[in-house]
Amino acid sequence: MEVIQTINKLQQVLNEYRAAGKSVGLVPTMGALHDGHASLVDRSVKENDVTVVSIFLNPTQFNDKSDLERYPRTLEADCALLEQHGATIAFAPSVSEVYPEPDTRSFSYPPTDSVMEGAFRPGHFNGVCQIVSKLFCYTDPDRAYFGEKDYQQICVIRRMVDDLKFRVQIVPCPVIREESGLARSSRNTLLTDDERVLAAHIYRIMKQSLALVHEKTVQEVHDYVVSEIDAIDGLKVQYYSIVDGDTLADVQKWDDAAHVVGCITVYCGATPIRLIDHIRYI
Repeated sequence: MEVIQTINKLQQVLNEYRAAGKSVGLVPTMGALHDGHASLVDRSVKENDVTVVSIFLNPTQFNDKSDLERYPRTLEADCALLEQHGATIAFAPSVSEVYPEPDTRSFSYPPTDSVMEGAFRPGHFNGVCQIVSKLFCYTDPDRAYFGEKDYQQICVIRRMVDDLKFRVQIVPCPVIREESGLARSSRNTLLTDDERVLAAHIYRIMKQSLALVHEKTVQEVHDYVVSEIDAIDGLKVQYYSIVDGDTLADVQKWDDAAHVVGCITVYCGATPIRLIDHIRYI
């Protein structure tokens, strides 16, 4: 595996692969890689001749500087994992390489990017679109792989791809969970052992709510999930939204959309760690 830190070198290497007729898969990450990321790499390696994994902690998608500062940074371990899983290139640029000057582009795809994370983290999805569009321009991938844990992010990126006419195929990949049911996340490394036990209740309670769909209204299921999680000391729901799985608009009834998804963000622990997850109802 080759570790590349500059855009010019990355494009030079990829141009050689493309000249040889090779297909390219891209796995964008912010580092602190885990089994969830590994599953994306495995999928890309299986479906493409060349797999590029970006490792870049993108500052423009953090509206909370303390959150950015606390985010784990494990480049050496990340590269070891990528080599083990057959990645071709690890692209690990500096902030100055990606942003030699401020990116002033503005992206807007309501309601997809204005609800849930968009409402509670102003500017977050604009930053996501900035970096992902840059990575697409650097690599011109045939396919790009994203984990469904960040469900809303995939919906926003699809809107951006349509808007900017990128030719890339967006490939969503299933959530990888710990044995307890907790969704794999780089932020999980910030949890204590006791907090991991607490965090496992999030998905457990959402799974329990699946059984209520045929007997309860959307609002009643929403209230059940929030009240059950908030009743656990150390957990606090920031939001729980039951939405159209395509547009992310709120639904009032279970038959309002062909796909209905519940998306949640919960603060866990004494020094709260922000955890996201989702579940499919229909």
